[in-house]
Amino acid sequence: MAKWGQGDPRWIVEERADGTNVNNWHWTERDATGWSKGKLKEVLVGLVVEGEAGRCEISDLKRVEGEASCNSRKGKLIFFYEWNLRLSWRGTVKESGEKHKGSVEIPNLSEENEVDDTEINVSKKKGEGDVLKDLMRTEGTTKVREALRNYLKALKTEFTLGMILPTKATGGQELATERRLSGHTIQDSVSPQDTVGVKIPTVKILMREIFNSPAEELYSIFTTKELVQKFSKCPAVIEAWKGGKLQMFDGSVSGEYTELVPSQRIVLKWRCRSWPDEHYAVVALSFKDMAAQTELQLECRGVPVSSEDSTRQCWKQQYFEEIHVLLQQSKDNME
Repeated sequence: MAKWGQGDPRWIVEERADGTNVNNWHWTERDATGWSKGKLKEVLVGLVVEGEAGRCEISDLKRVEGEASCNSRKGKLIFFYEWNLRLSWRGTVKESGEKHKGSVEIPNLSEENEVDDTEINVSKKKGEGDVLKDLMRTEGTTKVREALRNYLKALKTEFTLGMILPTKATGGQELATERRLSGHTIQDSVSPQDTVGVKIPTVKILMREIFNSPAEELYSIFTTKELVQKFSKCPAVIEAWKGGKLQMFDGSVSGEYTELVPSQRIVLKWRCRSWPDEHYAVVALSFKDMAAQTELQLECRGVPVSSEDSTRQCWKQQYFEEIHVLLQQSKDNME
């Protein structure tokens, strides 16, 4: 028997609160199927393709069959994924204004093939409009491949946070540093109550949007359950008081209200389901009344670096653009 403190370090249990998978030596596996289905929908649906022929948009992810997983062994990550995807697209011919629909088939997205070699088939329903089909075959295919790369990048970064655990040698390092990267403030942070956790590089996002609505009306859209459900097109939990819960987009987004100043300011603890457990960003929404319009200023601190683009896209497409649609519908109904 080896003496205390001696022996193969791969099997020595360090002084850590978790005491599991020491030095990342043992095989661990995490199912990424559910997370991947949400991420594939996020990066593909809403994709816009424009050209001289007209404008097309991926409108739905009609079929998503397959599975994905991530395995850790000896401190290395191994990925397995195999997907059969079918997308719906719709488009408008620039000259005639004619509208057409079609589909995009991706029969085998897997780790066995590079994204550039993955088969992508574009089809269109019967009738004219082949110019749009050609647009989707060229520009559309390029954008779809880019979106698939974004999914794989997120799978290998965002999803895997926490799979490679810190060892005793790294656990005592400073857990909060700040640096500048590409004009954004990047932070490495962990929850103060988590003395063992993994450092999460985070970024602060700043966005502004002008809405054709007075501040009082816009504020109510963020704090009234019925209005939130209208623009999000999903059931929601909206408890708009300090300490009240928030849940939207079928649970993909959740949080808690921490400050509410009517028609002026909302502060939230806010997170996406795909983020590491219990990691929240702090979202501050400031409403600047401009007569018939309102400037909404968004500050989102603590977003995982790997989720910066998807978080921006979430606020722009799922919040701002849908709220614009809701306001226009309300205006049309009044006329």
